[in-house]
Amino acid sequence: MSVSDVLLCFILTGPPSIPTLAPTVPPTAPNDTLLQTTTTRVLTSNGPGTTVVTNAPHVIPTQSQQAYSTTPSMLPTTFTTVSQVDVNVTTHSDDFTPTPGETTSAHLVCLNVKVSRFIASVHTLTLTALTVSYSDPPCCTIFRFFVYLYIVLFLFPDDMPIIAVMIALSCLLVIVFIIIVLYMLRFKKYKQAGSHSNSFRLTNGRADDTELQSVPLLARSPSTNRKYPPILVDKLEEEMNRRTADDNKLFREEFNALPVCPIQASCDAASKEENKEKNRYVNILPYDHSRVHLSLLEGVPDSDFINASYINGYQEKNKFIAAQGPKEETVNDFWRMIWEQNTATIVMVTNLKERKESKCAQYWPDQGCWTYGNIRVSVEDMMVLVDYTIRKFCIQQVGDMSGKKSQRLVTQFHFTSWPDFGVPFTPIGMLKFLKKVKNCNPQYAGPIVVHCSAGVGRTGTFIVIDAMLDMMAAERKVDVFGFVTRIRAQRCQMVQTDMQYVFIFQALLEHYLFGDTELEVTSLETHMSKLYSPSPGSGCGGLEAEFKKLISIKIQNDKMRTGNLPANMKKNRVLQIIPYEFNRVIIPVKRGEENTDYVNASFIDGYRQKDTYIASQGPLQHTTEDFWRMIWEWRSCSIVMLTELEERGQEKCAQYWPSDGVMAYGDISIELKKEEESESYTIRDLLVTNNRENKSRIVRQFHFHGWPEVGMPSDGKGMINIIAAVQKQQQQSGNHPITVHCSAGAGRTGTFCALSTVLERVKAEGILDVFQTVKSLRLQRPHMVQTLEQYEFCYKVVQEYIDAFSDYANFK
Repeated sequence: MSVSDVLLCFILTGPPSIPTLAPTVPPTAPNDTLLQTTTTRVLTSNGPGTTVVTNAPHVIPTQSQQAYSTTPSMLPTTFTTVSQVDVNVTTHSDDFTPTPGETTSAHLVCLNVKVSRFIASVHTLTLTALTVSYSDPPCCTIFRFFVYLYIVLFLFPDDMPIIAVMIALSCLLVIVFIIIVLYMLRFKKYKQAGSHSNSFRLTNGRADDTELQSVPLLARSPSTNRKYPPILVDKLEEEMNRRTADDNKLFREEFNALPVCPIQASCDAASKEENKEKNRYVNILPYDHSRVHLSLLEGVPDSDFINASYINGYQEKNKFIAAQGPKEETVNDFWRMIWEQNTATIVMVTNLKERKESKCAQYWPDQGCWTYGNIRVSVEDMMVLVDYTIRKFCIQQVGDMSGKKSQRLVTQFHFTSWPDFGVPFTPIGMLKFLKKVKNCNPQYAGPIVVHCSAGVGRTGTFIVIDAMLDMMAAERKVDVFGFVTRIRAQRCQMVQTDMQYVFIFQALLEHYLFGDTELEVTSLETHMSKLYSPSPGSGCGGLEAEFKKLISIKIQNDKMRTGNLPANMKKNRVLQIIPYEFNRVIIPVKRGEENTDYVNASFIDGYRQKDTYIASQGPLQHTTEDFWRMIWEWRSCSIVMLTELEERGQEKCAQYWPSDGVMAYGDISIELKKEEESESYTIRDLLVTNNRENKSRIVRQFHFHGWPEVGMPSDGKGMINIIAAVQKQQQQSGNHPITVHCSAGAGRTGTFCALSTVLERVKAEGILDVFQTVKSLRLQRPHMVQTLEQYEFCYKVVQEYIDAFSDYANFK
């Protein structure tokens, strides 16, 4: 038997019975009435003229018992006894007044009755407190306990002997100590069981009372009893593989098991007639207990409403505000919320229009400043990157009678890579985006405002990834199911689809497997020295260990359908390098001919924009026309050639330009207008004419000669120079895709695209990430950066580029 069991038995059996005196009492008249008094007495009727005083702890009221009262009319009249009667006392019709010879014994009887009754009442209230302690929070139990104590003390007369009070209070202190011990034992037991509620600590913020009563009830059962318990990070990959089997069957089951609305919560404010037009969707309304309250505008009822809800982070109460995308009529309210909540960071996870449908009103000026209600917003800076755009606003409250002219800086992070349908094909961009948000949000600021269109799907996905990354760092486990359940108690339908739910796990696994590989330029040299040192547990150098991670990425052969069609197989130079369906370059079908929309080429994202490059194989003799049709249709004005026509006695690329004069390829004719030799590359200006459309344009080819037939270039100078020349050409001709090719369109082509992307980021941010850049390329086209030597060359060129600058400020 445990200590808690022994203590519990002590309380349940009650205090030991106090011996009672049984003096001889004269009989009473048959018509005497029951004792009339202003105090509650525990009595049993034994017929006319007698009253039995019983040991109070053993008295159980029957169903006919009425409530206790301090008035004679409310005294209980019927009791059932369960123990031997200790004392029989016959009373007179009035107050109990003993005769002179009975004074001592009678007073002893009264003392015994009072003490027994007092201790019995203490025992009763303790038993009650102990009972409710297993369902109420400790604060509620203690409050209830002392309320009962106050009632007991109030009900007893002032003439109770001091010794009786001391005895009873001593018992009371012992019992309080026992209850504290029981609580400690119970807490230890739940902690060892790993209760789910320990994973999410609530610290500060609004709507405390409601959430303490409702939300934590979802997590009282130990997580081991749940069907979807937290996952240790070491098991994350295994669990991911298990759940994605059979077309994500287990993931769908888990998502469908999420409670749509875990609590019974009202949406009265959002449902008011005056506020209905402020809601973008009729089925996405904020709960009253967690909604954001704006200050009331003078003379405008219900102007405190906005469709936005406080959402907890991992260990931070109300870290976020999840909001719907502002409507035209709520933009002023949106900026009022930003000001009143002292928000410094806005996260936007939608585009203004998707599938020709408005998803969010543009609530910021393109340039200059604009006033929204009483908030003036001016654009200070903007940076457009491939996955997101960063805008910096200066906001100021106008018409403030206090005389204060405070200004605040608000940064908007606008994630632009979320597709109209589904989720991003890789979580790399989202993880970079989230890290940027974390690093840029000031510590002093209020909640981070996150919104998409409805403020639940993509918004919830972003918030869950953020919270689970924090949990992963703190506890080495993740609890996606539990956390989504909890935030759905703050705003309905957070994480709206099973695809979003799977994407959360993909992001967490990506972070666990590959970590954070970004580097400041100043730390590259130190990192390079580590790369050439043995990697712990791998048996190889750090550089080789990194590259092994890259080549372990599975090539998705099932997503190369068009390139593997029999009609197109002969168009591929290398059968292992075929474009994926989602980003293959499509050219117009030739009239009357089937399967003429295929060319072995893929769109590749750059640093600032999507589809920056077209990674292509070197044209075959019979695909040269398709190559030029691709150049024309996609308005590519720059071609980078990284191979010779022939190397080691083998053809690597057909000559697709004339040495002089004009050469025709179907409807397109090519004329060499200019050829200029440089130190490591040749520049050719080619006039490309579409004879059917009767239009012409200049296309510049950069033919790099610095790549030897075997091995790598001796240094990175030639590559740095050609990248700079291509970028300058792009600025002059427009940001149309840059066509890059070697022989197969993967090894050298991938190296050029990786270096161009990395160096551009180094110049813009002073940050580089060779590993994730190459990983992203390989997800877009198989075997990009094909060998360990090419991967090492990327690092060497970046280091050489940085060393060319004596001062880091030159990067700016």
